[in-house]
Amino acid sequence: MKTKFVFITGGVLSSLGKGLSAAAIGAVMEARGLKVINVKMDPYLNVDPGTMSPYQHGEVFVTEDGAETDLDLGHYERFVARPLHQRNSFTAGKVYLNVIERERKGDYLGSTVQVIPHVTDEIKRLMELATGKENGHVDLAIIEIGGTVGDIESLPFIEAIRQMRADKGAENVLYIHVTLVPYIKAAGELKTKPTQHSVKELLSVGIQPDILLCRSEKPLTDELRQKIAAFCNVGKDDVISAHDVDNIYKLPLVFHEQDLDGRILKKLGGNWGVQSPQLDRWKQYVDRAEHPPHTVRVAVVGKYVHLTDTYKSLNEALTHGGIANDSRVELKYVDSEELTASNVGSHLGGVDAVLIPGGFGTRGIEGKIHAIRYARENQVPFFGICLGMQLAVVEFLRDVGGLTDANSSEFASPEHPTSNPVIHLMESQAGVTTKGGTMRLGRYPCRLAEGSTARRIYGQPEIFERHRHRYEVNPRYHKLLEEKGMRISGLSPKGDLVEMIELPSHPYFVGCQFHPEFKSRPLTPHPLFSAFLRAALERQVAREKSRPAEEISA
Repeated sequence: MKTKFVFITGGVLSSLGKGLSAAAIGAVMEARGLKVINVKMDPYLNVDPGTMSPYQHGEVFVTEDGAETDLDLGHYERFVARPLHQRNSFTAGKVYLNVIERERKGDYLGSTVQVIPHVTDEIKRLMELATGKENGHVDLAIIEIGGTVGDIESLPFIEAIRQMRADKGAENVLYIHVTLVPYIKAAGELKTKPTQHSVKELLSVGIQPDILLCRSEKPLTDELRQKIAAFCNVGKDDVISAHDVDNIYKLPLVFHEQDLDGRILKKLGGNWGVQSPQLDRWKQYVDRAEHPPHTVRVAVVGKYVHLTDTYKSLNEALTHGGIANDSRVELKYVDSEELTASNVGSHLGGVDAVLIPGGFGTRGIEGKIHAIRYARENQVPFFGICLGMQLAVVEFLRDVGGLTDANSSEFASPEHPTSNPVIHLMESQAGVTTKGGTMRLGRYPCRLAEGSTARRIYGQPEIFERHRHRYEVNPRYHKLLEEKGMRISGLSPKGDLVEMIELPSHPYFVGCQFHPEFKSRPLTPHPLFSAFLRAALERQVAREKSRPAEEISA
């Protein structure tokens, strides 16, 4: 059977949840037994989001093969079983770069290179690459177009997907448009006019949407659905209420309840021989998430805490790990720039665990080190990821190792020199001058020390995790770390790169150079997050037991 295509566009404004919608649709269709793949096309001119500020674009999600991609690929991987690759995400910058390189090589000799057909043909070629035989057989490709219909930069992508219906046949292409039905408090009602205008904009470029996903605060009434259907030239059953939910993992269930999966199957050619959707595991997950017997409080200490999308995969992984321990995770975001030696206790005194995530740059570094010292000295469960692990090494060698000027060479300067660069630039990065796509990226092996906490958590001697960094623990200090009591529990196969550290004398103090959050899934939580949240729960239970009876009753 040919691969069929679902194209997802957005209207009115950004951040409507196209990525989550595409992921949830993928989950439902996969639950019906179909082989699904997701693709993201972004209209901005960066070749990838790797050099963009997290405040501009949220987190950068890293694939197994080392692509720096949009955070929506994280949604796709958390909802759909198929792991994604570099070809599953591309931007206008990538498209134009390819076209210009081909023009310089002479591939278009004699032609005037234009948006149509050369740019649109390149977009279609990259779509074919993303959904082609390299992925094995794909029943359904769900392709999301970033941005909003009407944006100048998105026009070539809209034109390319318009052409796909003629190229592939009407029975193989479906258009879903995500739009807004806002609630106007003064009027006390939901308004359909933005959706009408958005569909009109899409019609003006030659696309009639087959299904509308209407984002709203509240479920749409039948009356509203009928009104939208009449004005937008779709059936009432093709107007799907995508109202706010308190748990994003309810979305597959919400869509199935409205028969969105059935509508897609019917419009794409009737009988595929698919099964009824097997959604029991999603229902069980949602039920556990809604009725946890425990709540644990975790401090996330970083410098991007004012916009939670910068830690999207991390936040989700913490939620997964909490539910694996029958616990709701309450996150306390702490701005590391505000932490000092004198106030760290007031910020972290009431939490059950402390996490330091990855990051770049000098801003807020000393605050993170104060948080690490507090967790280490007060026996608070600690988890350091990437930069968080590196700073745990810096803090330990400063305070326990006696190297008071220990630092990362990334942060050393004439004003703050160091004679002990305990974290330094990787040898493979020494000659790198360009920024984009040049870090140590993607899947690498790690060997775990026998008898270590890390080995116990994973239950196997070798693991493979995703990386995104330029700096490493300086090998000159490996011996000193071990002598002073910090165990190097994970190493690269050659034994030169520190992948994991831990403190055997501490209830739970673990750091990793890689990013385990990229591999955590709601139905299969990452073991490091499950273990970290288990330690947080154990600390909370122990603290409750030690409280005086009169304090508890009060």
